[in-house]
Amino acid sequence: MQLDIEIKKFFKGDVDDTHETRVKYSRDASILEVMPKIIVYPKDSTDICKLVKWVNAQNSSKQFADKISITPRSAGTCMSGGAIGESIIMDFTRYMNKIYSIEKVEKFNIKPKFPNSNQIEISGSARLEPGVFYRDFEEETLKQNLLLPCYTASKSINAMGGMVGNNSAGEKSLFYGKTEDYVAELKVVFADGYEYKVTPLNKKELYAKIAQTDFEGEVYKSIFNMIKENDMAIRAGRPDVSKNSAGYYLWNILNPEPVEGWDEKKDPSNSSGQAYFDLTKLIVGSQGTLGIVTEIKLHLVEKKPISKLVVIFMKDLSNLGECIDEILLFHPESLESYDDDTMKLAIKFFPDFLKKKGLWGMVRFMWSFIPEVFMMITGGIPKLILLAEFVGDNEKEINDKANAMLSGIKKFNHKARLTRSQTESEKYWNIRRESFALLRKHVKDRHTAPFIDDFVVKPEFLPQFLPQLREILKDYKNIEFTIAGHAGNGNFHIIPLIDLSDPNNADMIIELSKKVYTLVMKYKGSITGEHNDGLIRTPFLLQMYGQYIYNLFGQTKKIFDKNNILNPGKKIGEGFSYIKNHIIKEGHDHKHDL
Repeated sequence: MQLDIEIKKFFKGDVDDTHETRVKYSRDASILEVMPKIIVYPKDSTDICKLVKWVNAQNSSKQFADKISITPRSAGTCMSGGAIGESIIMDFTRYMNKIYSIEKVEKFNIKPKFPNSNQIEISGSARLEPGVFYRDFEEETLKQNLLLPCYTASKSINAMGGMVGNNSAGEKSLFYGKTEDYVAELKVVFADGYEYKVTPLNKKELYAKIAQTDFEGEVYKSIFNMIKENDMAIRAGRPDVSKNSAGYYLWNILNPEPVEGWDEKKDPSNSSGQAYFDLTKLIVGSQGTLGIVTEIKLHLVEKKPISKLVVIFMKDLSNLGECIDEILLFHPESLESYDDDTMKLAIKFFPDFLKKKGLWGMVRFMWSFIPEVFMMITGGIPKLILLAEFVGDNEKEINDKANAMLSGIKKFNHKARLTRSQTESEKYWNIRRESFALLRKHVKDRHTAPFIDDFVVKPEFLPQFLPQLREILKDYKNIEFTIAGHAGNGNFHIIPLIDLSDPNNADMIIELSKKVYTLVMKYKGSITGEHNDGLIRTPFLLQMYGQYIYNLFGQTKKIFDKNNILNPGKKIGEGFSYIKNHIIKEGHDHKHDL
């Protein structure tokens, strides 16, 4: 029996098992390569339901020698290997790419679920399919001055299904939270092959679900009982950081206490996070291992019209944590950073920044850097540069916030300045966003290798953590790297450049990962803030969470997918030997998400 012939008997969408297509889908943006057997492009959720039921039937009857499974995939920009698998790859972008609605709603507040988070005013909502590219979605939302603020740096190439699967975040997540905070409702095909609406529930609605004698009722009952029986351990196991994409978010599902300020009239569905029980909080970030998302309902915010940047040049890191804490008191919309190596890179390859600006743009861009040149002549290149962005409805509002912050950080004796225009701000964003692309372009025979690319520690630990991290990295002379990230969250990205033809890569990657993640865990951090576990970090979840919580992750997987047909090997499963055997061995460059 052939997979493609059998699937085509009931599948309306496209089916492709050509070698060329399989090679294309054997990679995502990670350093891994896993060859699939076949790629399917579903037309709708009916296709997905039929395929899941068929997979169950074939595995039960053992018609095929190898077990069949399904790996959901949208744009394939996952940096952790979450979008690759050995069996069926399901691509949503060809057909399941519809935006059903974008509309303004009566405003209400939500509070993202991380420490000291802000109240966020929700102004709109949207319903769409997982194969919609973010760039197309944002183009439509901006027509109504609405925005999904948890967008990633890869927003020009990523898709919405991947954002939900990875629980993505980006530069504005310091203020606005992550994808999990904006998912109001989902439609999901579970492992039984039926599509269900997953939405926040009050107690009465939850008990009605539990009373059902079907697969859905059993999922709700089993998850609810597991959380209640292990409530204290789950709460204690939650990583004490403001961003986390590691493991299953068991601590987010049950919410017995409504958050202050919730208005039931404006938000009757409890979709702003006030619900007693919300299974969307578990599906988001699960990388398609618990169910296949077929439709997404999202909250949106209004886009603020004006922004300005405060740039802080830190000559040393001794008071970095205190400085960040002071800055956060003034609620910047983002607080980004890059290190001295990144700045040196920008200086070294300065002509690259000028190429696309034209003559007049080139003159303005060069002129705008005179203050920095003078600063470096008199005081040297700073160890770290912080970018605090303030937004508002008018310039006075922004200037008042920014100047108050500048006064607040004077005690730290770091040079700082408020940019005067959007053009001036852009030069700093250019360095932050494009420096790694420059490194990749100019270092020959090296390729991007994301494997320690997304760790998080609390900002208060950064003065000790960052120097120890550099001590680890300096021993690896065969890799080039820069350090940049979301300083307000303590979320940093290191994506080394390595020679992929080096036969020692596999051992080096695992050895260095173990050293870096052991350091992260020493400071009670998370191994991933927004890029998720995939294949590359799943082996570290036991070390991060301990045996007890890890066993609960395994129990969660079995409740939803006891036969392991949904994206196997992620969250639960594969170990270091699998990584070693699937690291790309010849030159291949990767899209990156910084």
